[in-house]
Amino acid sequence: MRLIEIVADEGHTDTLRGIADQYEITDYWWGAPADDGRRSFRMLVADDDRQPVMDAVQNIFGGSETHRIVVLPVDTQLPREPEDRYASAQSTREELYTQIDKGARIDSNYVLLVVLSTLVAAVGLIEDNVAVVIGAMVIAPLLGPIIALAFSSTLGDGELMWRAGRTAATGLGLALLISLAIGFAWPADIARGELLIASTEIVARTDVGLDGVVLALASGAAAVVSLTTGLSTTLVGVMVAVALLPPTATTGLLLGAGHGELAFGAALLLAVNIVCVMVAAKTVFVYKGVAPRTWLERNRARQSKLLSTAFWMLLLALLLVAVAMRHRVAV
Repeated sequence: MRLIEIVADEGHTDTLRGIADQYEITDYWWGAPADDGRRSFRMLVADDDRQPVMDAVQNIFGGSETHRIVVLPVDTQLPREPEDRYASAQSTREELYTQIDKGARIDSNYVLLVVLSTLVAAVGLIEDNVAVVIGAMVIAPLLGPIIALAFSSTLGDGELMWRAGRTAATGLGLALLISLAIGFAWPADIARGELLIASTEIVARTDVGLDGVVLALASGAAAVVSLTTGLSTTLVGVMVAVALLPPTATTGLLLGAGHGELAFGAALLLAVNIVCVMVAAKTVFVYKGVAPRTWLERNRARQSKLLSTAFWMLLLALLLVAVAMRHRVAV
């Protein structure tokens, strides 16, 4: 349940009351008019009705710059409503956009998180310390732009798609460069291969099988389900499962140490993880009914959705072929 507050011209009061009555919202009220002629109208809206109510309100105001719509969380209400065991929590398109857009931004915090998590991952891999590697997974700055890329391609939002792609490429490139430098600068035992024998964490990320593909698909789907249902705390577990950063750090470390073939295996694991997260995320977004609000936007997004889905599915098929061929050569 959410509290939706609309700040608009006083003349819209009857229209907003009509929307509340249409969706059988019994708890709504409004404040006194302000000096600028606007007033606040509040509705206590159930989870299943949030998106239709938001769409109806936006259809009324169109491109008006004088109104504001604010969605506020409701932690507790008394008396308690009877629990509907068949109802499921569902974030609105606007709430999802606000959350996901944060992960598509390049700022000093994002760059710092990439640098720190790469350093943590590299040290954990070299020292064969599982706890440290998991710490780098939980930081997980690379997951946000990947989810944002899937979300934007589902909505056909070119601007968000560009920002998400740029942020993802920047994060991956920076992590790869840092780990590559560490691979060059680390003591000679990594170049002689002694570290590869001692560190099971590095060896574990030089190969990918079908179990890794299934894990990445399930993790990507779980990430989007947790976002759309508002259960963002479960993302910590998803971040650990997806693990985009350790394969990136492993690729850079091995390249810097001159182990090209093993580095290719780590890069293949990274590519499979990224593509699987994209495919699973897009599938869940479509299943959850995430779509633009207006007919024109939906029509424009349909072509983008088809093209991007075909591209990622083709890329996944090529990666699966590469994985199968790599295993066949190894055997």
